[in-house]
Amino acid sequence: MYFIVVKFAVKPESVEAFPDAVAEFTAATRAEPGNLWFEWSRSLDDPNEFVLVEAFTDDGAGPHVSSDHFAAGLEAMRPHLVSTPRIISRQVDGDGWDAMGELQV
Repeated sequence: MYFIVVKFAVKPESVEAFPDAVAEFTAATRAEPGNLWFEWSRSLDDPNEFVLVEAFTDDGAGPHVSSDHFAAGLEAMRPHLVSTPRIISRQVDGDGWDAMGELQV
């Protein structure tokens, strides 16, 4: 699977509008057959930073970045951003979340 984490530095005046700006992109991505998850969070340390954790099947990542909604989503985000997003994108073994061995409940 492809596991991706992206950090978005959002303009202070856009923080409240940003979730709405990415809502259509988020819904379309979650509907893709190769999407495993697509989850937004907000940093506890920086209220202007949003973090996207996403995963795709091995065959799902290519169609995602080639989709019309991907291009439209980038353009919807662009006016809200302070800087180029930072990304980690890796192909990893597995197909989902595992239980954390160090902390069993």
